[in-house]
Formats: sequence, structure tokens, C-alpha cells
Amino acid sequence: MRAIVIEEFGGPEVLTLADVPEPHPGTGRITIDVAYAGVNFADILARTIGYRVTGLPHRPGLEVSGLVREVGEGVDGFTPGQEVAAFLDGGGYADIVDAPAAAVFALPGGVDLRTAATMPSVLPTAYALLHEVARLREGDTVLVQGAAGGVGTVAGQLARAGGASAVYGVVSSLDKAEHALKSGYDQVFTADTFDQDVLAATGGRGVDIALDSVGGETFRRTQAVVARFGRLISFGNAGGEESWQVGPADVMAPALSVGGFSILSLAASDPALLRLIADRAFHTVTEGGVELPVSAEFPLEEAARAHALVESRTSTGKLLIRVAG
Repeated sequence: MRAIVIEEFGGPEVLTLADVPEPHPGTGRITIDVAYAGVNFADILARTIGYRVTGLPHRPGLEVSGLVREVGEGVDGFTPGQEVAAFLDGGGYADIVDAPAAAVFALPGGVDLRTAATMPSVLPTAYALLHEVARLREGDTVLVQGAAGGVGTVAGQLARAGGASAVYGVVSSLDKAEHALKSGYDQVFTADTFDQDVLAATGGRGVDIALDSVGGETFRRTQAVVARFGRLISFGNAGGEESWQVGPADVMAPALSVGGFSILSLAASDPALLRLIADRAFHTVTEGGVELPVSAEFPLEEAARAHALVESRTSTGKLLIRVAG
């Protein structure tokens, strides 16, 4: 079967198409004929700096949609040919993937395979950030870094549906503002002046919840615009700067709560909880009208082009790799 393999870290050109053995499911596992694979920033980090890569060669890809191929021993509730989505610890850019049954999800009614490939990573992440970690309450004001990206596109909609009184987004350029404004945001600011703009928009009060995926100096600037008793949640370090740290002096006077979330860590440590959160998140698509638009898709052999587009910082919404068809 075909799979994208990384033999060395580097630019998009290190993504190579290879012929690898077909997997067969062991106990508690399922193999899936992949229709689409989602592209995530974590895939970029894996390729460039070895983020969460245990060794080379490495096969990227954290989320897929497709049809159940084989079901291993001890797995109930899945049958060959069933349409599913899955969250993986790598390997999604391939014709066939092997996944733990706990991380495989039957598709909600009305969700097609193309849409399903956008769901396993982004939707549970945005849902958990707002509802599990930040504990969104009706009337809260919310700020989201990367408002035009995958998580940002969903987070704006979920915040609005969850009763936020105002939702503000930050984008890297004004070219992305229109996309964000269609995703539940009241106002969208650019990265260079967002802190001043947030304070102006809130009359100097700041926001109740801020979600940051950039880290470094952006984290610090975001922290400065969180209101008293507010919640600042980190879920990434896209800027590549030194990891943030906070101490008593940072949080006690403003009564600030600081937290973090990683869906990869949750999947590894508590897959049952991930399934519960994912089930809740997936229902927002069918019941709440949440949408994650696909802005571009590429055939498997052109995975490098998808990575190059993500790294250009010009993409919005979700990028997919089309594997079948």
C-alpha cells in the first residue's frame, strides 16, 4: 500500500511516497481504508523538528475518515464497510491505517467522509478548550488566537453557541479576517495590535477567556488582556519560542487561572475521556450547525504541497489529503 514517509527532518520535500506493508488489526484494534486525512500543524512540527516523533522513519497524519477494513479481536460495535473517523498517533497519510478501537468513531448521521476527516482532532480540541478547561459560561467574552485556522474556525462558533456575549479573534493578516468573521467572531484583530484592540473593544476590562496556540511573546500579550478572574488556556506553541512559565506574581493579583490542553496527551492517557468529549463535540456538527470548511485538498502524492500551504500561513479553515479516489 501507499504511505507518506519521513526519513529525515526538514522541509516539505522530505515527505516521500513509499510502498509499505498493509497492516492487520491486533486485539482491540481496527484497520481502516482511508478516504481522507486531515492536515494539522502538529504534522508540520513532526516533519520539521520531530515533535512527538519516537524515531525515523516516521509516518505523519493524526486524523482520517474512511471505511472499516478489518476488526480485531475484542472489538464490538464496528463492522467492515462502516463509515468512521479516527484519531491516530501518526500514520494517517496512507491507504490503510491501524487504529485503536477506542479512537475510532462511527459517523453521526448526515456527515459525509470528507467532512468527517476535519473532525477527530479539531472539534474535540475546540470543545475541550471551551467547555472542559475554560468552563465557558453564558455571558463570557472570549478571545481566540489563530481565529482563521482549524481550531479557531470551530472555537468561534462553539463560543457563540455556548452563550458568549462577545467573541474576538486574532489573525496573522487582514486577508484572513473575512473567514474568521463568518465563524462566529464579532471582531477580528491582527497579531501586531491585538492587545491594544482587545482593551479598546472591552473598555479596558479585557476578556473572560483567552485561547492561545502561539506561545512565547504572544502568550504574554494575551495574558495581559485577560480580565480579573479570567481563564487563559494554552494549547500550542506555534511560534516556536521558549515555553511559557507563570508564577504567583503573574496570577494572584489579577486572580487569573492559567491552564493547558493537548489532545495528543489526552488520547494517550485517557482514551475513554477523549471518546466522551469527541461524542459531545461531533454532535455540535449535526445538532448545532457547527461547520469546518475545507479550504483545499490534495492527492496523497502531493502531501508536500499541503504542508507548504500550511507553512505559508495563508491558508484558512481545514486542509485535507485525498487518499481514495
